[in-house]
Amino acid sequence: MTSQLSQHLPTTLTRRPRGPTLPAHRLPDLPGRVAIPEQSRGTPGTPSPLEWFNDAPGPDAERALLSCLHSLRWARLLAGHRPYPDTASLLAAADEAAYDLSPEEITEALASEPLPPLPEDTYSAAHTALNAAHAAYEAKFGHVFVLCLDGVPENEALDRVLENIRSRLANDPEEEQTVTRDQLRLLARERLSNALGGVGNGATGLRTATPGK
Repeated sequence: MTSQLSQHLPTTLTRRPRGPTLPAHRLPDLPGRVAIPEQSRGTPGTPSPLEWFNDAPGPDAERALLSCLHSLRWARLLAGHRPYPDTASLLAAADEAAYDLSPEEITEALASEPLPPLPEDTYSAAHTALNAAHAAYEAKFGHVFVLCLDGVPENEALDRVLENIRSRLANDPEEEQTVTRDQLRLLARERLSNALGGVGNGATGLRTATPGK
């Protein structure tokens, strides 16, 4: 199943080396804790991503989760609370876990985060401005800038990134840590949702994550 896992979940790219996650008492008590058979919409006999996740060996489930957010404690906590009755319950648990990321856990997650993606045809002058903005951000806060661009049209991505960097440069380190934690939460939720096939989508996703990323 690990080889299947290696084909779908978003691969986490490492820009450069940069830097575990939450008390079980904060997680919702999920009723039933049994996967819903009707969720399987793939080939007959093929489990849905959620069914695979609920039944996978612990290390495989954790590797899949680490592709969404590189925080070992976050991944172990979510894997340890299986099974989840539905996608919404898993996403809610992932959100709740991410809210409590410690400064050390934020550093751990940021170590494997790529920069926000931009359209391939972004003009060179924009890259120059963006590189300068990233350099100013990292000089002030000591870590990579992260931003969830879920729902942002591709042609607006560059402006949104530049706008957010410049705005967040006005934050003090404590304020920015709060913003960064929330952006990591949103990125993890987006990746996990995509891996589960999205709302109402089919049975490709978690079991095809890239292991070890």
